[in-house]
Amino acid sequence: MGQRLVAGIDSSTQACKVMVRDAETGELVRSGVVRHPSGTEIDPEVWWVALREASELAGGLGDVSALAVAGQQHGMVTLDSVGAVVRPALLWNDIRSAPQAESLIDDLGGGSREAGQEAWAAATGSVPVASLTVTKLRWLAENEPEHAARVAGVALPHDWLSWRLTGSNDLSDLFTDRSEASGTGYFSGSTGEYRSDLLELAVGRHGRDLVLPTVLGPHDVGGRASVVGSDILIGPGCGDNAGAALGLGLKPGELAMSIGTSGVVSLVSNTPTFDSSGLVTGFADATGRYLPLACTLNGSRVLDAMAHALRVDHAGLSALALSAPQGAEGLVLVPYLEGERTPNVPEATGALHGIRLDNMTPANLARAAVEGMLCGVAAGVSALRALNVPVNRISLIGGGAQSEAVRRIAPSVLGMPVSVPEVGEYVADGAARQAAWVLEGTDEPPNWIPRLANEYDGAYAPFILERYAEVSHLTASRSTLGMSQ
Repeated sequence: MGQRLVAGIDSSTQACKVMVRDAETGELVRSGVVRHPSGTEIDPEVWWVALREASELAGGLGDVSALAVAGQQHGMVTLDSVGAVVRPALLWNDIRSAPQAESLIDDLGGGSREAGQEAWAAATGSVPVASLTVTKLRWLAENEPEHAARVAGVALPHDWLSWRLTGSNDLSDLFTDRSEASGTGYFSGSTGEYRSDLLELAVGRHGRDLVLPTVLGPHDVGGRASVVGSDILIGPGCGDNAGAALGLGLKPGELAMSIGTSGVVSLVSNTPTFDSSGLVTGFADATGRYLPLACTLNGSRVLDAMAHALRVDHAGLSALALSAPQGAEGLVLVPYLEGERTPNVPEATGALHGIRLDNMTPANLARAAVEGMLCGVAAGVSALRALNVPVNRISLIGGGAQSEAVRRIAPSVLGMPVSVPEVGEYVADGAARQAAWVLEGTDEPPNWIPRLANEYDGAYAPFILERYAEVSHLTASRSTLGMSQ
């Protein structure tokens, strides 16, 4: 038998990446990447065009035996009764539905926010924030009732792309996996069932009639990709964070800290989590386990913004940050540059604290940007530990992990070493690994995972997190006060 190939597709906020790999060894054979336009609202057809173009750049998919799509979570793709897109998709980072998140919490709690948070966490493992699809559906119902009335089915980005690959326009052919469904706000990862009552709460009686993607098992066949090749098996796909965990080969207790557009900490767990504070979302992973996750809106773009302000490139920013002492001589940046999700203050703005004549230097500003970004993401690690979720190992990935300053400063903020795997497209590779799993039909996915490139350690400096916690609480409180006025 000749070489069998699989393709992993990552349709992220920023780009579509297609990785074609050997199904047995995981060796990369070829690849293609096409950028997506920026924005928080987009015509899904853009994703489809990018997927087709990226596939062509990757040498085509005609010789591929199986593929799977991993995609940005939460985005709302609304479809009418004949499968046409009703309106542009709202992406995970579109925060216009923040008021609807608050009202959904109050409604399920009978007017009590505390009771509502507990009820949502118990029902779905997550407390609504603007990212979750359920909040976007309520926004649609309240602000565009003429569009809402046309909606017959709802998909997420990866669901929609997988469906397009089959060539079908029948809503009943939509399919997904537990990881993606668990990010909607109307699916329980612990029971494996949709919550039609929560859809009804969000959009009224019409919610119970909506067609939702069938939730498949971790290596079930969802369909065949007749559009880009002949008879290619399509795996269930997954959300991007679950794809990264699968691509990294994470085991229970092993945490991935991804610093990209957002800052995400997630780890594989054998048991579900139910965090009524809303800091940790109780998602499912792509293997049948769970993926408790905490996400900040402000990741590597904090570094982009500071590099721009200081008129240096990223290497220059890194060098400046490493030339400054731990704690940046008292400067603390709270990087709520795009609002924030953890904590949930979507209207917040950033703040720079502790400014003095003697510490207002480029080096300290650079250091404060790196430490502030890491402290924001580290809050997610603390939230996981507060739920008694063991954190045994941290893998640092994403664009931000390419910064030498981020790699070297992270241990002093997190209080434990960080491992940096070899550079890779972990989400697309996770999708490829799933495709190989579908193709082989084995009990466990194939054992091809990235090698460890480096491990970084350093002296723990708890005062950095302590000072950040103090001033970030002040910043968040002021933002909350402003929202209530």
